[in-house]
Amino acid sequence: MSSSSSAGDSRGVLYTVGAFICWGLFPLYWKPLHSVPALQILCHRIVWSALFVALVLTALRQWDGVTAALRRPRQLGVFALSSSVLSLNWLIYIWAVNAGHVVESSLGYFINPLVNVLLGRLVLSERLSRPQKLAVGLAGAGVAWLTFSAGSLPWIALSLAATFGLYGLLRKMAPLASLPGLALETFLMSPLALAALLWFEWRGEGAFGHADALSSTLLIGAGVVTAVPLLMFAAGARRLKLATVGLIQYIGPSIQLALGVLLFGEPFGVDRALGFALIWSALLLYSAVGVRDLWRGRRRQPV
Repeated sequence: MSSSSSAGDSRGVLYTVGAFICWGLFPLYWKPLHSVPALQILCHRIVWSALFVALVLTALRQWDGVTAALRRPRQLGVFALSSSVLSLNWLIYIWAVNAGHVVESSLGYFINPLVNVLLGRLVLSERLSRPQKLAVGLAGAGVAWLTFSAGSLPWIALSLAATFGLYGLLRKMAPLASLPGLALETFLMSPLALAALLWFEWRGEGAFGHADALSSTLLIGAGVVTAVPLLMFAAGARRLKLATVGLIQYIGPSIQLALGVLLFGEPFGVDRALGFALIWSALLLYSAVGVRDLWRGRRRQPV
């Protein structure tokens, strides 16, 4: 492999690891906003994200991708759906973190890769290898055990995994670079989000400017913390194989799990540990296939 390729891989790893560390630390950002209703946090996140990415698009002169998408009704329709699904994912996650469900939220992002595999099979008719079938089965057993032991379905984890998996599927149907894609999604949702914030303000329920200074500052900063990891991920993913990204992605939920148990004191007893162990076994099997494919690909490359 050439030195320039190795340098690109190294930068790609740094960018991608940085993105998933940021996403893993997200509970630390949303927790101080626990007094603000999740829907208001979501609306601020959308509006400030739209403003921030508009500034970035202008600075980088990348408006062409957005304006081109606006002239394609089918692509615009798919992005309207993807932005709705992404907003729902953000809303569930913000509510779950501030309601003390960081551990279950991390579970959603642990099982998301396997949900992607399942959606590929059900929607795109992609064939599953034997290890992939076994991995999906193990994950299903883990979810079944968590449901049985807790007496209720882990709906937060399943909702996060399902919405993010569906979001990825929709983005696959209407591909667009990360920054223009995020811009288009936030632009489509920002009129509704801004209208909701004005409604909350009119009713005297708005938090922005009425809560403490830290909360107002964090609400403004939500746009930056949303866009920056996505830009880092886009820069990293372009330089790496999909299998490498697939292995790095577990950094995020691992950090979230550690924060939930060690910092926020959420319960993680034997029953929950057993369910997670089944799902981690599924991920280990899934990742082993990715490592094998990555190794085979590297061996075929010229030195």
